[in-house]
Amino acid sequence: MPRDPSIKKILLIGSGAIRIGQAGEFDYSGSQALKAIREEGIETILINPNIATIQTDPNLCDKVYLLPITPEYVEQVIAKERPDTVLLGFGGQTSINVGILLEKAGIFAKYGVQPRGSSIHAIEATEDRELFRREMIQAGVHICKSAAANTLGGALKIVEEIGYPVIIRVGYTLGGQGSGVAHTENEFVEIVERALAQSLNSQVLVEEFIGGWKEIEYEVVRDHADNCITVCNMENVDPVGIHTGESVVIAPSMTLTDDEYQMLRSASIRVIRQLGMIGECNIQFALHPTSLEFRAIEVNPRLSRSSALASKATGYPLAYIAAKLSIGYLLPELMNKVTNITTACFEPALDYVVVKIPRWDLQKFQRVSRRIGPQMKSVGEVMGIGRTFEEASQKACRMLDIGMRGLVCNDDLLPPLKNLEDYREEMRCPTDLRYFRIPQAIQAGLSIDEIYTLSMVDKYFLYKIQHLIALEDQLKSLRVTSPNDEKQYWIQEAKKYGFSDGQIAYCMKTDHLVIRHLRRRFNIVPVVKQIDTLAAEWPAETNYLYITYNGSQDDLEFKSSNGKKKIVVLGSGVYRIGSSVEFDWGCVNMALSLKKKGVDEVIMINYNPET
Repeated sequence: MPRDPSIKKILLIGSGAIRIGQAGEFDYSGSQALKAIREEGIETILINPNIATIQTDPNLCDKVYLLPITPEYVEQVIAKERPDTVLLGFGGQTSINVGILLEKAGIFAKYGVQPRGSSIHAIEATEDRELFRREMIQAGVHICKSAAANTLGGALKIVEEIGYPVIIRVGYTLGGQGSGVAHTENEFVEIVERALAQSLNSQVLVEEFIGGWKEIEYEVVRDHADNCITVCNMENVDPVGIHTGESVVIAPSMTLTDDEYQMLRSASIRVIRQLGMIGECNIQFALHPTSLEFRAIEVNPRLSRSSALASKATGYPLAYIAAKLSIGYLLPELMNKVTNITTACFEPALDYVVVKIPRWDLQKFQRVSRRIGPQMKSVGEVMGIGRTFEEASQKACRMLDIGMRGLVCNDDLLPPLKNLEDYREEMRCPTDLRYFRIPQAIQAGLSIDEIYTLSMVDKYFLYKIQHLIALEDQLKSLRVTSPNDEKQYWIQEAKKYGFSDGQIAYCMKTDHLVIRHLRRRFNIVPVVKQIDTLAAEWPAETNYLYITYNGSQDDLEFKSSNGKKKIVVLGSGVYRIGSSVEFDWGCVNMALSLKKKGVDEVIMINYNPET
């Protein structure tokens, strides 16, 4: 089925200002969507007042309106431009919310505008918690015991039936805003009053709290002919109760059995079919750690932060494909541009590991709690890629740019806590430093079993961290004067598990340049690998690369320049307060300008999955 020929002009609603829970990932998704649509010769109109974004550049769309994303201003643009189609799924919660208001006000019907991709029904069914409950029941997917309330009195009646603890969720909000876990009536009243004030439809969902269950995410794609694939599944290292934007996330999942993986995959496909979504959606599940019992927690009927991570982790251009599907194409008709052999209907396979770690800037605020929970506080995230969980985690820890050498070897940078009880409290009530405190807790004497009981971080990850500690201890027993064969073996082993030259030097009490010299003398050098989407089953033509010491040869053939001009552009890395999407805009425009000026190869170095 070719694209719908009736579509002549499309309005894309952007995400507006950068804020916690809504950052550069929506500039990325919107830019990809505009690119996909313009390829079809369709006129594109964009509303987005954020001048720091790539998508507001005039070369990406036909017309840009730098206007507030409110129903009044969007209606003015619709009245002037008369688009036949509107896309709501590429501008985050801002776009979703204004789309619902325009639909309820009859604006889309008045001007004959058809929402595509993220349909109004799908949006309402996922954002209205009572409708969500009904749809999940129809899909045969279990959810937590819950009920919706519009008043504090109604909420109190519900909690009497469910019992404490409960989590209060809010529809039509961003980053878990207004949500919270209540263990007592006083906590419950405070959270519900705040949640009702922040809810777009004056509704909250009171839900049984299943903190400690595993949180698993699936990115699912569906077309008009009901073809469905799961592009990526991701596992939150932190359990349910910690917002996914606050959690360390790994792709693909590491601790699921095949039965668990297939069970949740099938449930994901049932959910997207029940909702009638065309394009992409993110589905979050809670899985009991010792049984096959699971619950659907949330569905995002749009591109999300997790979608951007999944796109970069797999090499599958989710936003680009979702835009093509929204204008009528089918998955088998779209080519996988990485292989140029397979279609977009092939599910990606990964022969590497991706670890995402959030970046917080809480130290810049006085009296702010460092506790993390169901509401987002992080302002950015990084993505480490490697062949093992340890390697990818260590890379990601350094990418945070907070001074840490890696996941381990940080005792002089992050002073250990005073006693075991302090570590128990950190495991029980996590802060933004939890990921770095776990290795310290193991070194201080807490057992893996106790840390698991307190934190509910799966033992698989705890044993991997323990392995890094064992490597650290081994390196500390080495010196520059140790036998060469011993140094060569342990330096090579350390590099395979993500230790930097600086980490090794810290352990061996020497300088990183000494380690670099030793490494090169022992011919311990990295190789370049491709993100090829199909685990090397097919030849790839991707320019999306990572470096690892777990390999024997490069995936690419590096020839001499032969007179070619090559320039490296250094990205700005993780988002933080004071450094955000504006530097992505600068890097992209630099790369495009260099190509226009005749530079043969522009090489970008960055590790931010939101860009």
